[in-house]
Amino acid sequence: MEQSQAPNGLSSCYRHPGVETGIRCTRCERPICPDCMVAASVGFQCPECVRGGSGTGHAPGVERPRNIAGGAIASGDQQLVTKILIGLNLLVFLAGMFSAGLVDELVLIGLAFDPELARVVGVADGEWYRLLTAAFLHQKVWHIAFNMFGLWVLGGPLEAALGRVRYLALYVLSGLAGSALTYVIAAPNQGSLGASGAVFGLMGATFVLYRRLRYDLRPVLGLIALNVLITVVFRDVIAWQAHLGGLVAGAIVAYGMVGGPRAMRPLFQWGACALVLIATVGITVMRTAALS
Repeated sequence: MEQSQAPNGLSSCYRHPGVETGIRCTRCERPICPDCMVAASVGFQCPECVRGGSGTGHAPGVERPRNIAGGAIASGDQQLVTKILIGLNLLVFLAGMFSAGLVDELVLIGLAFDPELARVVGVADGEWYRLLTAAFLHQKVWHIAFNMFGLWVLGGPLEAALGRVRYLALYVLSGLAGSALTYVIAAPNQGSLGASGAVFGLMGATFVLYRRLRYDLRPVLGLIALNVLITVVFRDVIAWQAHLGGLVAGAIVAYGMVGGPRAMRPLFQWGACALVLIATVGITVMRTAALS
């Protein structure tokens, strides 16, 4: 099979023409992208070499192909979770259009009296679920379109690289961290909603993954810089706290997923997730105590 060469010297993945990569299979030396690479005892292997033999001296099929995070490569659609998340966001958006009170029930707010609901509402009043539901809530078409475009572009490659469970943990924890930081910093009666925190978490994770694979960081740095600029320019209508919290949380979780030593990989992965979750719960508890 002919291998194309990109102008910048990088090769294109032999399974995904046009996707540039600097990684090659350690057995057959064919170029492979993050969607195709399978972690081996030394370097990465392509799916064909893994199916042909484990490379450890054992019979073929003894070891399942694994991604860069050490998880077994799932069969079927490699972007299934991303599509489900987009579907959930769209479903909640449509539900909010036809149900007048849904936004008031799900939006992130610290503590305030809601005249529509005729009662005091907010996370400080015990409605912690708002930290998560607000991350699936949108009111404007441009808002959900922008966030879902980011989720589609960033989410698919990350899901393939990390696996479904780890990717879902990354998305949810980034969204929660973004909501928690907004809850801590923003005014108690200021509402906030949108998947931006989770999407910024995917940006932070993409940066970590690119650095781990020694890819050119300029595209992802440019993407982050552009979104930071948009956040600063429109800071009066954008919850910058959610963006910052999601970005930092996503980078921490991703580093735990792909940055730890192989022998301690599970400890690093779930330890990073636990660290972000504990920090999120901790600052939420402290803010609630201050408002109560």
